[in-house]
Amino acid sequence: MRVTADLRVADIEAAKSFYTDYLGLATEEFNMGWVARFTSPDSGANVQLVTRDATAPEDPVISIHVDDVEGAYEDAQRLGYEIVHPLTTESWGVRRFFVRAPDGNVINIVYHPS
Repeated sequence: MRVTADLRVADIEAAKSFYTDYLGLATEEFNMGWVARFTSPDSGANVQLVTRDATAPEDPVISIHVDDVEGAYEDAQRLGYEIVHPLTTESWGVRRFFVRAPDGNVINIVYHPS
Protein backbone atom coordinates (compact mmCIF):
# COMPACT_ATOMS: atom_id res chain seq x y z
CA MET A 1 0.00 0.00 0.00
CA ARG A 2 2.52 2.60 1.18
CA VAL A 3 6.16 2.89 2.26
CA THR A 4 7.28 5.29 5.00
CA ALA A 5 10.92 6.06 5.86
CA ASP A 6 11.72 5.64 9.57
CA LEU A 7 14.53 8.06 10.44
CA ARG A 8 16.41 7.59 13.70
CA VAL A 9 16.68 10.84 15.67
CA ALA A 10 17.88 11.56 19.20
CA ASP A 11 15.04 13.98 19.99
CA ILE A 12 11.85 14.36 17.96
CA GLU A 13 11.07 17.87 19.21
CA ALA A 14 14.60 19.07 18.39
CA ALA A 15 14.41 17.58 14.87
CA LYS A 16 10.81 18.59 14.15
CA SER A 17 11.35 22.10 12.74
CA PHE A 18 13.80 20.86 10.08
CA TYR A 19 11.23 18.44 8.68
CA THR A 20 8.15 20.63 9.16
CA ASP A 21 9.41 24.14 8.42
CA TYR A 22 12.35 23.56 6.08
CA LEU A 23 11.18 20.44 4.20
CA GLY A 24 7.49 21.36 4.29
CA LEU A 25 6.22 18.21 6.00
CA ALA A 26 4.02 20.49 8.06
CA THR A 27 1.20 18.14 9.08
CA GLU A 28 1.92 16.18 12.25
CA GLU A 29 -0.20 13.05 11.76
CA PHE A 30 0.70 11.70 15.20
CA ASN A 31 3.35 12.06 17.88
CA MET A 32 3.72 9.37 20.53
CA GLY A 33 6.89 10.84 22.01
CA TRP A 34 9.12 8.07 20.62
CA VAL A 35 7.70 8.12 17.05
CA ALA A 36 6.03 10.89 15.06
CA ARG A 37 4.89 11.14 11.43
CA PHE A 38 5.13 14.39 9.46
CA THR A 39 3.43 14.80 6.09
CA SER A 40 3.35 17.34 3.28
CA PRO A 41 -0.15 18.82 3.04
CA ASP A 42 0.41 19.27 -0.71
CA SER A 43 1.95 16.00 -1.91
CA GLY A 44 1.25 13.54 0.90
CA ALA A 45 4.97 12.69 1.15
CA ASN A 46 5.87 11.74 4.70
CA VAL A 47 8.55 10.59 7.10
CA GLN A 48 8.50 9.06 10.55
CA LEU A 49 11.01 10.19 13.15
CA VAL A 50 11.87 7.48 15.68
CA THR A 51 13.95 7.79 18.85
CA ARG A 52 13.70 4.11 19.85
CA ASP A 53 10.89 1.68 19.15
CA ALA A 54 8.74 1.28 22.26
CA THR A 55 8.12 -2.47 22.05
CA ALA A 56 10.55 -4.06 19.59
CA PRO A 57 14.17 -5.10 20.15
CA GLU A 58 15.44 -3.24 17.06
CA ASP A 59 14.43 -0.15 15.09
CA PRO A 60 13.16 -0.50 11.51
CA VAL A 61 14.51 1.55 8.61
CA ILE A 62 11.16 1.63 6.77
CA SER A 63 7.54 0.79 7.44
CA ILE A 64 5.57 -1.08 4.80
CA HIS A 65 1.82 -0.52 5.24
CA VAL A 66 -0.20 -3.54 4.09
CA ASP A 67 -3.82 -4.71 3.97
CA ASP A 68 -3.03 -8.32 4.94
CA VAL A 69 -0.43 -8.38 7.71
CA GLU A 70 -1.22 -11.99 8.64
CA GLY A 71 -0.56 -13.10 5.05
CA ALA A 72 2.67 -11.11 4.94
CA TYR A 73 3.76 -12.73 8.22
CA GLU A 74 2.99 -16.21 6.92
CA ASP A 75 4.91 -15.48 3.70
CA ALA A 76 7.95 -14.22 5.61
CA GLN A 77 7.98 -17.37 7.76
CA ARG A 78 7.47 -19.68 4.76
CA LEU A 79 10.37 -17.99 2.96
CA GLY A 80 12.62 -18.40 6.00
CA TYR A 81 13.18 -14.72 6.78
CA GLU A 82 14.19 -13.79 10.31
CA ILE A 83 11.30 -12.40 12.35
CA VAL A 84 12.79 -9.71 14.59
CA HIS A 85 9.52 -8.74 16.34
CA PRO A 86 6.59 -11.20 16.27
CA LEU A 87 3.17 -10.41 14.85
CA THR A 88 1.64 -8.24 17.55
CA THR A 89 -1.36 -6.00 18.07
CA GLU A 90 0.23 -2.98 19.73
CA SER A 91 -1.46 -0.96 22.48
CA TRP A 92 -1.82 2.01 20.09
CA GLY A 93 -3.94 -0.07 17.69
CA VAL A 94 -1.67 -1.19 14.85
CA ARG A 95 -0.93 -4.82 14.04
CA ARG A 96 2.67 -5.36 12.95
CA PHE A 97 5.80 -7.46 12.85
CA PHE A 98 9.45 -6.78 11.99
CA VAL A 99 11.36 -8.88 9.48
CA ARG A 100 15.06 -8.74 8.63
CA ALA A 101 15.81 -8.40 4.92
CA PRO A 102 18.70 -10.49 3.57
CA ASP A 103 20.81 -7.29 3.49
CA GLY A 104 20.35 -6.86 7.25
CA ASN A 105 17.81 -4.02 7.22
CA VAL A 106 14.89 -4.38 9.62
CA ILE A 107 11.49 -3.72 8.03
CA ASN A 108 8.27 -2.92 9.91
CA ILE A 109 5.31 -4.62 8.19
CA VAL A 110 2.25 -2.87 9.57
CA TYR A 111 -1.53 -2.81 9.24
CA HIS A 112 -3.52 0.23 10.42
CA PRO A 113 -7.15 -0.72 10.99
CA SER A 114 -9.65 1.78 9.62
